[in-house]
Amino acid sequence: MARVVAVHGIGQQLRGETTLMAKWWPAVADGVRRAGAGGVVSRSDVAMAFFGDVFRPPGGLLAVGDPVWTAADVEEGFERELLAWWWRAAAESDPVVVPPEVEDTLAATPRSVQAALRALSGSRFFAGIALRAMVSDLKQVRRYLTDPQVRDVVRGRVLDALSEDTRVVVAHSLGSVVAYEALCSRPGHGVRALVTLGSPLGVPHLIFDRLLPNPVRLDGSLRGVWPGDEHLEWTNIADEGDVVALVKDLRPRFGDGVRSVRVDNGAHAHDASAYLTDTLCGRAIAQGLA
Repeated sequence: MARVVAVHGIGQQLRGETTLMAKWWPAVADGVRRAGAGGVVSRSDVAMAFFGDVFRPPGGLLAVGDPVWTAADVEEGFERELLAWWWRAAAESDPVVVPPEVEDTLAATPRSVQAALRALSGSRFFAGIALRAMVSDLKQVRRYLTDPQVRDVVRGRVLDALSEDTRVVVAHSLGSVVAYEALCSRPGHGVRALVTLGSPLGVPHLIFDRLLPNPVRLDGSLRGVWPGDEHLEWTNIADEGDVVALVKDLRPRFGDGVRSVRVDNGAHAHDASAYLTDTLCGRAIAQGLA
């Protein structure tokens, strides 16, 4: 049974467990080796909790693959607000990106949606990502957080991958939200290390306030439920230029027990492999297996 469960992020609907593990496993092994713990984990110890297919449209005649999304398909409310967050975050970390002139314009006009997508397409972070892929990612995040049936199915994939032997869960991007909620829903689990990479868990209103279980109010502010017992070590790793990890330090949201780590992923700020190969990520995984 898996001692390490990996949870991927958004935009993986055209891949599968085996395809992703072919990329994740070498990166995990390299990170652990960088941490001086080579040999502590083998390929057979790691399982991928795959949920990308939940977001893949069914194939059919002349209709295979992703829908051809356009700016007009970005819905009011959640999707436009998240797009606005991405635009502002990209502008703060990338001098090439022109910042939005008025922060609340995006939620009000379709024209500003086009401006946001155009600005992001020229950013270092979103370089090479097609417009329809950006729109698809927005919709995946919204569906997970607002569609109870989708949420149950996706979270169930992580729960099915967990076993009595699982000691480490390492989760990337939206997968960190899924993994967090899955662990919270299984009291008494034996996971000893949660490693979140490029996580949007701390984004107020859109994500943090929608978590299940709901955050609780302590001393006048909301605090997320701890996803395990007192033995769980939670390490959150973020690149300063990672637009998805809008809130880099999760301690104000989840408590000082979270170990907040900064890394430099170079031009690939949100790439899972770049996170996994870092020494600090490898150390967090190795410590959870010790």
